[in-house]
Amino acid sequence: MINVLIVDDDFHVAEINAAYVSRVPGFRVAGRAHSAGEALAAVERGGVDLLLLDQYLPDETGLRLVQRLRQQDRPIDVIMVSAARDAASVRAAQRSGVLQYLVKPFGFPALRRKLEGYAALHGMFDETDELEQEGMDSVFGAQAASAVPVSASTGFSGPTSELIRQILREAQEPLSAQEVAEQAGVSRSTAQRYLKHMEKRGSVLLTLKYGAAGRPEHHYGLRVSVPTAR
Repeated sequence: MINVLIVDDDFHVAEINAAYVSRVPGFRVAGRAHSAGEALAAVERGGVDLLLLDQYLPDETGLRLVQRLRQQDRPIDVIMVSAARDAASVRAAQRSGVLQYLVKPFGFPALRRKLEGYAALHGMFDETDELEQEGMDSVFGAQAASAVPVSASTGFSGPTSELIRQILREAQEPLSAQEVAEQAGVSRSTAQRYLKHMEKRGSVLLTLKYGAAGRPEHHYGLRVSVPTAR
């Protein structure tokens, strides 16, 4: 189990986030803290692997707490949650070793994706003592994804594109944009935009599903490459 300390000065928000974490398999709420001081004391007591850390706390910022933990060589990972969207804040979080950055307000699907990504990263380190280049790319790519959410040249987020590909890969049959949206935790229009973009690039296959009446519904599946015989 991965033990998560919920750090938020708002008691109500902390309870909501704790409930979210409890719903994700493999994670356990280790406790709740409502200030940086309480969080540091909880970490010192042990039994904490991951902080779900609010940036704005009554005694000091979450970022300053992260810096203190790094100075003390505490083996604690951090997912920062904040309403701040400016590049300077995100960059400062990345430089301090924050693994992921989640913008408030967020719902359960968004947090679940971050936790599942963290669990995959956590498991990678547990399974081997050495990483090949592909594994290293996954580790550092996960960190970079939190700091650069959208490509300036295309307007599409790499992590969101990969999430949609994963959803299509695991599906038993082609999915509608609405079904993809619900699983990805994004709006239907966002899912539709990504799916159309991926279909134009050839990574997604569009099919039409006809019902009893009305217009056919667009369904999307991951295009499978068939290796050529040598």
